[in-house]
Amino acid sequence: MLHKSKKSTTKIPSKKAPHKNAPEKAKVLAKEAVMKSSTKSTTTNSSKAEIQKKLDLAKKYGLGKSEMIAMLKNVYTSRKTDDAEITMKKQSKAFFQISGAGHEGINTAAAMAMKSAYDYFICYYRDRALNLGLGVTPYEMLCQANGNTGDMASHGRQMPAHWGHVKYNVVNKSSCTGTQFLQACGLAEAGRWFQTLRDEHKVDVSNYKFNDDEIIYVSTGDGTIAQGEFWEGLTTACVNKLPVLFMVEDNGFAISTPSTVQVPGGSISYTLANFPNLKIYTCNGSCPIESYATMVECVKYMRKTRMPALVHASVTRPYSHSLSDDHGMYRTKAELAEEARIEVFNSYPKFLVEAGIITEKERQEILDECAANVRADMEKALTTPWPELNTVMDHLYSHDVDMTGANFDKAPNFTGKDDVPMAASINKVLRTEFAKNPMLRMFGEDVADFFEKERLNNPDLKGKGGVFKLTANVQRESRDGQVFNSPLAEANIIGRAIGMAIRGIKPVVEIQFFDYIWTAYMQLKNEMATLRYRSGGDFKCPMVVRVPIGGYLKGGSIYHSQSGESLFTHVPGIRVAFPSNSADAAGLLRTAIHGDDPVMFLEHKHLYYQGYNRAADPGEEYMIPFGKARIAREGSDATIVAWGALVQKSIEAAKKLEAEGKSVEVIDLRTLAPYDFAAIQKSLSKTHRLMICHEEHKTSGFAGEIAARVNEECFELLDAPILRVGALDVHCAYNPALEDLILPQVSHVEETLRKLLNF
Repeated sequence: MLHKSKKSTTKIPSKKAPHKNAPEKAKVLAKEAVMKSSTKSTTTNSSKAEIQKKLDLAKKYGLGKSEMIAMLKNVYTSRKTDDAEITMKKQSKAFFQISGAGHEGINTAAAMAMKSAYDYFICYYRDRALNLGLGVTPYEMLCQANGNTGDMASHGRQMPAHWGHVKYNVVNKSSCTGTQFLQACGLAEAGRWFQTLRDEHKVDVSNYKFNDDEIIYVSTGDGTIAQGEFWEGLTTACVNKLPVLFMVEDNGFAISTPSTVQVPGGSISYTLANFPNLKIYTCNGSCPIESYATMVECVKYMRKTRMPALVHASVTRPYSHSLSDDHGMYRTKAELAEEARIEVFNSYPKFLVEAGIITEKERQEILDECAANVRADMEKALTTPWPELNTVMDHLYSHDVDMTGANFDKAPNFTGKDDVPMAASINKVLRTEFAKNPMLRMFGEDVADFFEKERLNNPDLKGKGGVFKLTANVQRESRDGQVFNSPLAEANIIGRAIGMAIRGIKPVVEIQFFDYIWTAYMQLKNEMATLRYRSGGDFKCPMVVRVPIGGYLKGGSIYHSQSGESLFTHVPGIRVAFPSNSADAAGLLRTAIHGDDPVMFLEHKHLYYQGYNRAADPGEEYMIPFGKARIAREGSDATIVAWGALVQKSIEAAKKLEAEGKSVEVIDLRTLAPYDFAAIQKSLSKTHRLMICHEEHKTSGFAGEIAARVNEECFELLDAPILRVGALDVHCAYNPALEDLILPQVSHVEETLRKLLNF
């Protein structure tokens, strides 16, 4: 682990007075901010003036011989670990490789300037030297390359260079480019919330890990800054003044696409020169000394001001993007030769020798020592066992809290009239749970009563509380800061929630309409659903995502009538609830809030205020285990399995056939992931006929999954083919008559049910 000594014990060679020009870290006014040209000049070590400039800078920032040698060792170790992985890949002992070559200078400096296990880090795949500096070992990295049990980042589940280490606050990183920025904002918001609870609300937060001056480091290459979530994260950090350090390691290429294509002006620091609340630093990232000076200034600024900053570090990429790329196909030999001359692995040790810090013999000895250590770690890694095959399903869901278990089977204590609509039932759960638990936080589009807390006491204003009023007064009845509005950006909501959940906060967030959830799908599917599994249980993000879903609202048309629950039931790691009535909505939502897994809580907006699905208040302890169906209507001639709006339509169809002497059982699944297959089996054992009804499109809908499993496991119980009712395979139209034809109606259920019974 790299660290800077409090006081250097070894003097650097004595020279004249320190050079006055420290690295420029403030304003970027013109294309001088494009660091490519400066890289070529500042990393040329043959000039005595340049050598003296670096020596002066080292002295100013307290870097003596021991610190500069430690930097060199980290650079060498990082490069040799890259080389070891490449060797393993060629021997088919590693199965992917992407290097951090050329980025070691700024990475090493960042590790020295920041605090391992104190600050938080979400690192992109080039940050090998940073992780080494924070404490991760080459052995652990090479174990990840081999996919074995020595891998502390993912325990054999993730590709190499997907950094993570719970001991050092290195949050497990996925392969997705751009998702990390919003999560970093959530990490910062969590730390701030802990401080607010302690200082303003006098809540005991001693069980939560945070530091008052902590910094959240999040890094990226120059290619990923083209992603929209980079700009969302940057905006969120600046608007909310969050201590997020955006590290942009600009090596000039996103695979084969140059930086000039990514942003206006070809330089992110130039583009962002006047971005409000953002302090920008630029440096030659190939020089560890200049990088350290820049990082010290940046970290000092952020710890003092608690504001965001961006470091734009110019680096090189001496190796191809990955082993699946050959940069010789699009970069000339002259370009690659020049890059080899200026890159940190060559230029920094050359400077140390020319400056008299070390001799050439010492440099070679250091290199040989680092290489030998890495070789030994590689040999050890290759003898480390692979995970046991019976662990393949471990850490998909919580091992500590079983949301399907008896602990969540809490009986209702009904009071009052059977007249509480589903919307009010959900609202009651939110209000009571938020009043009890300061670690719950809610945000989304328009979910707060007011965007300014001062308006809460204005008697002339009722407040918004969500477009369907489901979150009304939750802000009023919770602690200041627990409920707030997000930007109109769905990925922003989910990404920030993931960051908060990682640190122990329980976000209960809202996506305003299911139809617009798709910009958040990357965060939901590739991040929220996978974090616990891909980190081997070291990290988790239990959270509740409430989503109004479905149609049957006249005029809803294409973009306010969508269903698509199967797109989430298909994703391992997510729990999916889809209640059909007031009491179930209360019991399931409370379970979701008290659970330890990510939950998609789908609320059919047509059911919010219906009369037929109302109930009395079930009380503040009522919970329903996930995976436990409800028999909505008993019968013996056929079984209908349904959820959401199709439960009532199935009941009405069953009633129509009852007059003809037919007895139809209706099962309300209540949750789809997991779903109660045992209840279906039990019902089929007496009815021997099955129909599945849902509002989702018929083709590839969740009914197909249930039908396939029944066919595989219960075929002998069937006396007729399994039939399905679903929406037509077309987008929902605005015209009411067309909508009635497209979405399944009672008549559709009745028609198919007759066909099933008459088979």
